[in-house]
Amino acid sequence: MNIMTKGLITFLLFCFALPVWANDTEQDGPKVVVEKAVNGILHALGSRKDQSKLTEKDRAAIRQQVEGRFDYREMARRSVGRPWRKQSSEQQAAFTKTFRQLLERSYGNRLSAYHGQIVEFDNAEFKRNKARVKTRIIDSNKITPVSYRLLQSAGTWQVYDIKIEGVSLIGTFREEFKGLLKKDGFDGLLKKLQDKVARLKKKDAS
Repeated sequence: MNIMTKGLITFLLFCFALPVWANDTEQDGPKVVVEKAVNGILHALGSRKDQSKLTEKDRAAIRQQVEGRFDYREMARRSVGRPWRKQSSEQQAAFTKTFRQLLERSYGNRLSAYHGQIVEFDNAEFKRNKARVKTRIIDSNKITPVSYRLLQSAGTWQVYDIKIEGVSLIGTFREEFKGLLKKDGFDGLLKKLQDKVARLKKKDAS
């Protein structure tokens, strides 16, 4: 949980044929996507009237910065793993929506801990239709490495995973969901996540 918290603070904070990673040279490539998303989130956090919490207006501002830059469906699919393929398009859509709300509510709330940390960005590295952008969060004397994984679809680069100090956010969810899927099935997992989102919304409104 500590590692996930660090990562979500930032979260809140062509050469496809080459078999090795190559430097990014595209103006609107993966690095720019990550820079715009992270810097946009940091700007929204820094502009808050109350720096101790997130209001619905703050959430909307953050949501606007990640819209189209984070692939929540791919995140949801990878978090579920193989059982995803057996679900209907309606079930997949419902899970993606709930998964996004869960991220925004349970972990997005931790963004209120942002107090001027600096983020440095490396050039993107490519491997076929995937890319990696390494960043560093600089907070006083501590440096936390965060790596963004992106996938290109229909000419657009979007983030599908974040690794914090080598630990995958989506991999962590997949391990957590594995037991629940085995015990309760896909519908049971979805219901548990929906109930959790409802509780978080109620808590935020109080």
